[in-house]
Amino acid sequence: MNSRSKPALKKSALKKAASSKPAPRKPSSRKSAAKAKSSRPSSAKPSLAKSPPAKPSSAKPASKTGKLPEWNLADLYSGIEAPEVARDLEKMDADCVAFETDYKGKLATGTANEDGGKWLAEAVRRYEAIDDLAGRLGSYAGLVHAGDSVDPAISKFYGDVSERLTAASTHLLFFALELNRIDDDILNRAMQAAELAHYRPWIEDLRKEKPYQLDDKLEQLFLEKAQTGYSAFNRLFDQTISGLRFKVGTKELAIEPTLNLLQDRDGAKRKSAAEALAKTFKANERTFALITNTLAKDKDISDRWRGFQDVADSRHLNNRVEREVVDALVASVHAAYPKLSHRYYALKAKWFGKKRLAYWDRNAPLPFAATDVIGWPDARNMVLTAYRGFSPKMADIAERFFTDRWIDAPVRPGKVPGAFSHPTTPSAHPYVLMNYQGKPRDVMTLAHELGHGVHQVLAAKNGALMAPTPLTLAETASVFGEMLTFKRLLAQTKNAKQRQALLAGKVEDMINTVVRQIAFYSFERAVHTERKNGELTAMRLGEIWLSVQGESLGPAIEIKAGYENYWMYIPHFIHSPFYVYAYAFGDCLVNSLYAVYEHAAEGFAERYLDMLAAGGTKHYSELLRPFGLDAKDPKFWDGGLSVIAGMIDELEAMG
Repeated sequence: MNSRSKPALKKSALKKAASSKPAPRKPSSRKSAAKAKSSRPSSAKPSLAKSPPAKPSSAKPASKTGKLPEWNLADLYSGIEAPEVARDLEKMDADCVAFETDYKGKLATGTANEDGGKWLAEAVRRYEAIDDLAGRLGSYAGLVHAGDSVDPAISKFYGDVSERLTAASTHLLFFALELNRIDDDILNRAMQAAELAHYRPWIEDLRKEKPYQLDDKLEQLFLEKAQTGYSAFNRLFDQTISGLRFKVGTKELAIEPTLNLLQDRDGAKRKSAAEALAKTFKANERTFALITNTLAKDKDISDRWRGFQDVADSRHLNNRVEREVVDALVASVHAAYPKLSHRYYALKAKWFGKKRLAYWDRNAPLPFAATDVIGWPDARNMVLTAYRGFSPKMADIAERFFTDRWIDAPVRPGKVPGAFSHPTTPSAHPYVLMNYQGKPRDVMTLAHELGHGVHQVLAAKNGALMAPTPLTLAETASVFGEMLTFKRLLAQTKNAKQRQALLAGKVEDMINTVVRQIAFYSFERAVHTERKNGELTAMRLGEIWLSVQGESLGPAIEIKAGYENYWMYIPHFIHSPFYVYAYAFGDCLVNSLYAVYEHAAEGFAERYLDMLAAGGTKHYSELLRPFGLDAKDPKFWDGGLSVIAGMIDELEAMG
């Protein structure tokens, strides 16, 4: 879902930010910001339970896809005017004030007492309970808003809940700050008590952020000003992008169906959609440039006050990953551009009988690919069958998303584009948002988001503070789910040309997940670094975009006028700076993990599900150890990238 320019203090349910669409900020603190919503890469697909008394859906039944499900948010609240919402907001306010009264200024002395471990454990339990309640409120507001971000009543509800959560969180802000000031020896003695030892992973993670804490008043100021700062600009982005209309032929389309046309079989429609996107983006470039400049400056101010040296260091800390590991990943992917994207797009251009492809043909269906729309029942069966072949337990969890209406699939006016899985809070369950239109890539998106959903369900047993997973592992379950689905479909496809099309589609997705996301990361690094010296015009942002895109796509993709403004619609840049490298991390990791699976003896599925169930209780290196994988090994990333190169080798051999 993530950290934007957020303080280094750990984010809990009270401060979850989404990778695709944010839920309102909530009180507390943990890396869960990393996982409020884990989304499909916004480049992989240029990507309500109806909540009575919400207004009826405007989505029309899609005859080719079949009836698409809408989620049942009543598992959280029955509607935005439900009395339970007001009741829980009042309870949260009262609980936060009582918590502050009982513990503020007392943590050091209370923990040093003879029964300090039990005393502090009780404080953490109360803190966690508040976090869970706030997670329910914030998740509901964020999900309703994701379903319709232009409805005035919903927008007001979203904003009001966000403000209430932020106001309540000011009473909890002291807790993480004071806890990090407790002497190490005193805290270690206290953790000898079993009750507090349970929270050791959360406490140890929290203390990693100690060097970046500010004093209490400054932390409170950062928190309260966020509502009129980066949170407001996040909301402005969401409402602006959802409200844009793109004239394609005689139709005025929202962004999601317009982006979907870039995958249409008709080349004229792809070109028309691309030009419509370029025209509308150009007309709105001042707004998007202002949003980007403001958020980059906001993050720079936060980083400077907290003492972060590199523009991405706060993200690395939030992900619990070392900077050198990410740098090694980025360097490996950059070096692999020629043998991955450059080579594949040259091959694709040949299939189209051209030397170069226009940028709007990059994700075009292959000339020999099947053209049938995949109905929703078939998509469901494909994914669940693949999951069940790996683990019946995994499939049973995934099936609940369908049977219990945890998925919202139709395209609707006002609905946010893309896809995500939101874990909500451990006392509830995750929800998946999609914009399903029956393409093979949509099936892979379903497999991706259900991978997140399974992960979130399994990790929920760790509680609100320790269920969330850093982004580096958050994307592992989703990409692994895609790989399972792809491998099952490939094994079932006997027609040579359809196998070639399926393999090419997977390569395109992997390039979008690895190469393109690292190019996005390079774009962000350049923008945030240059912003330190002053504002960037829309023209300059476009120049940086064209530079990194040209380098990553290679000579076989012709970047025509208009593409310079395509940076504007990527939500990750707004909601969660530097999130994008997690996709490449996850894809390369899954390539290596799947290779272990293919050669493993019995027990791999159990070890894999145990890894997911650990949530945020262990460092990624510890979780990977049972599989014999080490991301710090310089050869690790090359191994993952070689899997993609091997698939391109196979495609070249097919002709």
